[in-house]
Amino acid sequence: MQKIGLKEEKIMSVIKVTEQNFEAEVLNSDVPVLVDFWAVWCGPCQMQGPIIDELSEEVSGVKFGKLNVDENMSLAQKYRVASIPTLLVFKDGKIAASAIGLQSKDGLKKLLGV
Repeated sequence: MQKIGLKEEKIMSVIKVTEQNFEAEVLNSDVPVLVDFWAVWCGPCQMQGPIIDELSEEVSGVKFGKLNVDENMSLAQKYRVASIPTLLVFKDGKIAASAIGLQSKDGLKKLLGV
């Protein structure tokens, strides 16, 4: 039972970003937001997910989100996501940092400046 509770808590700490909530959750956020552009069929994306989940439990003052490019194609096109995973850090509604491809936890910390 305890493990299930922890898993649910982890899932809730990373938001599902969609075209419907992008403006509210990302562009209008008062804290930096790391958005992971990913897809179900992408192997490196599947490896990136747990790293972001872990980091979301360790780092405060940053919001973490995952955006499925297959379900939100217009956002992927708007931000010129050509390869996945693509990780974009938004601050004050603008892209402050980016990385393409699988990133380590330390690499993500550097990207976030923490």
